Amino acid sequence: MITKVVGVSPDNSVRRAAEVMLANCISGVPVIDDAGCLVGIISEGDLLRRAELGRGAIAELGTSALTAEEQATAYVKSNAWRVADVMSRAPVVVEEDAPLGRVSGLMQKHGIKRIPVMREGVLVGIISRADLLKVIVTADLDETARGDEAVRRSIAIRLSENTGLLGKDVTVAVTDGVAHLWGNVDTAECKKAARVAAESVRGVRGVVEHFSEDPKGSAITPSD
Repeated sequence: MITKVVGVSPDNSVRRAAEVMLANCISGVPVIDDAGCLVGIISEGDLLRRAELGRGAIAELGTSALTAEEQATAYVKSNAWRVADVMSRAPVVVEEDAPLGRVSGLMQKHGIKRIPVMREGVLVGIISRADLLKVIVTADLDETARGDEAVRRSIAIRLSENTGLLGKDVTVAVTDGVAHLWGNVDTAECKKAARVAAESVRGVRGVVEHFSEDPKGSAITPSD
């Protein structure tokens, strides 16, 4: 997560919030009140239908299909000058010890790009989609002990995860770093999942598939 958090006050202007986002090359900022409490988030998404962008941006709302209350809310969002009137309230948050899988799941579920990170109710950081990408880039492949048997065991563990291969009776043998796969795997996507599971283990130099439709097998070498 990013621990140097840039925020705005609910009493700041929307223009000020936009300036902070531009100056810091970020797409959203937390809104923090005078007591230091997180009260919302304002992001680029909250500003896409601003009156400053012209009637076309507001017209995209299709106001004729909205209820009176929804129209009023849309009007406030597009015309109010205070951050408090435009921000998204009750933001999704996580505690600082939350696993990255939970963070990713929340982003997908709620369609959001960043999540405030809390410690006993106090904002201590922000984690964004970009931060998750950094984890992917810097993460090493699975650390395994050297030797074909250790590699085989690691592949077997990977195959037992959420690969869609449950009940396919996939078995593995490893010789000189080359993984050989057998099993009742009859679809292209399941075969691909088995190959990817094997390739993701450190020490695998290649994969040979011996599935039912291809008894002779075909050698595949993972790319860097």
